[in-house]
Amino acid sequence: MRYCVIILDGAAGWPLPEYGGRTTLQAASMPNLDRLTREGMLGLAQTVPEGTEPSSSAACTSILGYDPVADFVGRGAIETASMGIRLEPDEVALRLNLVTLAAGAMASYAAGHIPAADSRALVTELASHLDDDVFRLYPGIAYRHILVVKGHPELLEARYTPPHDISDKQFAEYLPDGPGADLLLDYMERARPLIAASPVTAARSVAGVAPTDVWPFWPGKAPDGLVPFAERRGLRAAMTSGVDLLNGLAVLFGIDRLQIAGVTDGPDTDYAAQALGALEALEEHDLVVVHVESPDEAAHSGDVEGKIAAVEAIDHEVVGRIAGSLDDLRVLAMPDHATPVELKTHCGEAVPFVLHGPGIAGNGAETYDEAAAGGTGLYVDPGHRVMDLLLD
Repeated sequence: MRYCVIILDGAAGWPLPEYGGRTTLQAASMPNLDRLTREGMLGLAQTVPEGTEPSSSAACTSILGYDPVADFVGRGAIETASMGIRLEPDEVALRLNLVTLAAGAMASYAAGHIPAADSRALVTELASHLDDDVFRLYPGIAYRHILVVKGHPELLEARYTPPHDISDKQFAEYLPDGPGADLLLDYMERARPLIAASPVTAARSVAGVAPTDVWPFWPGKAPDGLVPFAERRGLRAAMTSGVDLLNGLAVLFGIDRLQIAGVTDGPDTDYAAQALGALEALEEHDLVVVHVESPDEAAHSGDVEGKIAAVEAIDHEVVGRIAGSLDDLRVLAMPDHATPVELKTHCGEAVPFVLHGPGIAGNGAETYDEAAAGGTGLYVDPGHRVMDLLLD
């Protein structure tokens, strides 16, 4: 048996009045996911444990069959692993976004979705001025970067708010707070005039939304004691994703990373290339994970039509190419978490999953969506047990 896990990042959501009370999953045209549902097993999975931040790090850890509490790794450390950065025991890694703050509000958690080349150039410039014995700044993907801080483990205990949680809100009460926060606030203050004086900022001011600040959050330290996926499951696995988080989880869990041209974190990703690359990888691997970020990015921007278009693209270009392509293939398709468009951030409610393939019995559902999944009565909690259902 071979296996494919398709993660539609953030695809679940809430009913939308402008769509007659339908969610984006219900409003989207998804003939392939609906077919998998009719032929397979539909249910709900609690991928985010109670009391855990509803982030992709917890939710995707669950989907991969790991317990996000017992196997917890701070997200900064996960993304650091993706970038090949080795953390020393006395170092803390934080995600650091380029953001746009205006009139006291978080005008853009992604600096207007600054292009990767501009973002990298600006962060490299900041690093040349701000790196020292305590701080090291590393450019990542698009607006997402990594700040490594040496000798301040107290930063793990500080309070942080992801900038995408406070879109359009006044940001002052959400700044880093608690142990070590003054160190980060000083770093933010020193970065601001450098960003303002950068040629990149001048060009972005003309071409689009310009970055104004950096925003650190999601701390983590080097993990210890994680059991590789192959050892835990007896399967060789691979993954394709356009974001450092999933690539970092792959590194930490010993999952091979697929290098597929055209794979990005946005709507410009080459969906077909991801699907074809996954099928090719299944010639040498037992299990392949296909992670697609675009529905989540659209939801964070409050873009209903963009989210629906992303879900439809995954259905047509990814699910349609993979499901049923191999006689011995089981497919698991699901969001990691819900990202309601009106909320513009994640929430921790259970998400629909569908299992399809040899040996998977149907349970009577007709459409792939949140309500239909709830109606089946199949509820998996903790969510990491969905992997057990797939591999059983």
